Amino acid sequence: MLLDLSKIIDCPGASVSFSASVDLSDLQYGESFPVTEPVEASGTVRNTAGVLVMNGSVHTTIHGVCDRCASDFDAYVEFPIDVVLVTELTNEENEDEWVFPLEGDSADLEDIIRTVFVLNLDSKLLCKPDCKGLCCRCGKNLNDGPCNCQKELDPRFAALKQLLKK
Repeated sequence: MLLDLSKIIDCPGASVSFSASVDLSDLQYGESFPVTEPVEASGTVRNTAGVLVMNGSVHTTIHGVCDRCASDFDAYVEFPIDVVLVTELTNEENEDEWVFPLEGDSADLEDIIRTVFVLNLDSKLLCKPDCKGLCCRCGKNLNDGPCNCQKELDPRFAALKQLLKK
């Protein structure tokens, strides 16, 4: 999906709006495919003193299994788009992930949206930011409340515990 930018490339101060929907259902994240709905993107490309800057946002709902408590969850995510579009990359060894080359006078929206989405997705999928996970002894989901497991005593204090029994 290409966005034609020929009207603004040579016109500082000019801008073009965009809106796109990209299917990322093939995106594998760990063992799951959390994106089943289209990823929506919208924003503006501006020629700022000869530099093409793309600003906007991408959003969708992800469906996954929490990496801490193993519960199924759905979460709305929205990430900002703040990228620079260039006619050619000068040094591909030190390529910045937020700089995208133009294809002629057009930007590849699908590539930009996919990259922005993947780079902003957390390294772990969590049902909520403060997920407490599972008890390491009994396996209870600690988000539902505390478990009945006894805290394990530090073996260095075992001798003191014997004194308390007397």
